[in-house]
Amino acid sequence: MGREVLAALLADKHYRAVHSLGRRTLPLTHPKLTQHIVDFAALPELPRIDDVFICLGTTIKVAGSQQAFRAVDYEAVVAVARAAYAQGATKLGVVSAMGADAKSSIFYNRTKGDMEAAVSSIGYASISIAQPSMLAGNRASLDQPVRKGEIWALNVSRWLGPLIPANYRSILVTDVAAGLVQAVKAGRPGVQRIHSGALQGAATRT
Repeated sequence: MGREVLAALLADKHYRAVHSLGRRTLPLTHPKLTQHIVDFAALPELPRIDDVFICLGTTIKVAGSQQAFRAVDYEAVVAVARAAYAQGATKLGVVSAMGADAKSSIFYNRTKGDMEAAVSSIGYASISIAQPSMLAGNRASLDQPVRKGEIWALNVSRWLGPLIPANYRSILVTDVAAGLVQAVKAGRPGVQRIHSGALQGAATRT
């Protein structure tokens, strides 16, 4: 997801400079891009910015524990949002998940809901929260583990197609990235949650 958002920003004439935060250097160079290798648990002072996009996320299996998962999907996301706000950012776009709910009995959904509540209270003039359903993409190309259950679910989603409500269909990462960039640029005041159905096909609307 982060790579797709980054590609969209680099291609967008609206943005003159793009700063990326990551734990490792990306194999990418671009005249507009400055990469910052950071420890998300101890962020340095960020450069002055206007818009911030946060696509941090992992899984409990990859992270190794619920605590490690929350360190990424809640603590790191909120830390970046606060650090960017301190440097002048007024518009925030963040990737969450369908079903995010701070009151959920499901740990994953509850963590995402807690994150949404935390970033919404920071003070941004405009916050766009993308809530995609299951992401369709090539995990192997990103050195991410291939999940057998996910492959089955994606195949079912493709077979049933229009019979599945839009919010529950699998969605291309390019659509989520494009929809989030469009929403942040539009800058509607307050907090808007963009459901997966509204993100479908966003890449073709750019």
